[in-house]
Amino acid sequence: MIVNLKSSNKEIKKGLYLVPTPIGNLSDITLRAIETLKKSDYILCEDTRVSRNLLKKYEITSKLISNHKFNEKKNLSNVLELLKNGFIISLISDAGTPGISDPGTILINECIKNGIEIIPLPGASAVSSAISISGFSEKFFFYGFFPEKKKKILEDLEILSRLDSSIVFFISPKKINKIIPFIKNFFLGRKILICREMTKIYEEFIRYEIDNLKLFKNNFKGELTVVISEKLNVKKNSQILSESDRVNIKKMINKLSIKEIVNLVSSNNQISKKTIYNFCLKLKNEK
Repeated sequence: MIVNLKSSNKEIKKGLYLVPTPIGNLSDITLRAIETLKKSDYILCEDTRVSRNLLKKYEITSKLISNHKFNEKKNLSNVLELLKNGFIISLISDAGTPGISDPGTILINECIKNGIEIIPLPGASAVSSAISISGFSEKFFFYGFFPEKKKKILEDLEILSRLDSSIVFFISPKKINKIIPFIKNFFLGRKILICREMTKIYEEFIRYEIDNLKLFKNNFKGELTVVISEKLNVKKNSQILSESDRVNIKKMINKLSIKEIVNLVSSNNQISKKTIYNFCLKLKNEK
């Protein structure tokens, strides 16, 4: 159904508009977003093919400019010149709020330096949608996408595992099974929510105890939003390593130092560092 939104005669102020777009269902867009896009001289978008579907639905005819991570620096001087000359430009991403794990930060910073007004519009966000349904702590840390290098992933996860808050990640479906072993190593004792196809017909919310999380046999489609819970207040009086801890330590013993293993395992339970250290030392001496 086409929504015929009559644009008001009132002019909008000149500047750069950050306009959220639906994360799946094309109906999840605000009236103000539609009006702003209609009144924009240019719309910066990641993929023109994706954006045209949305603009066609709402009869928006503003000119599109392709602006993705591979050409945003090249576009920068031309876009700034347009803004300085009083043109109204909207920045959108393929889905959700622009500038969050999407192109836009470079342009936003240049606008700040040049005194160009930036106007953010509220709207769709995979992050807030996932947090709202998680049932976890409303205090959360948004991480975004994982880096490519394993070393950097491990460094970041070690830091994040110390946070007593919900943690939100974006993960491509091709990488979820590669990340699961890391999640199990660093976040045992917590819960996890995996959101896929949010707001679409086949949306799915998958919940697990991280201790029971296994690799997925079926391939997912579409970007995944993953939420890990805050640290759960489960008292553990035992100073004896569980079987799962022993198995995990044996897997890590040749990859990490004893100090790293002790810090990692102790951060996820209340077993003393001395107990973990002695077990690591025993494994080392057995070789």
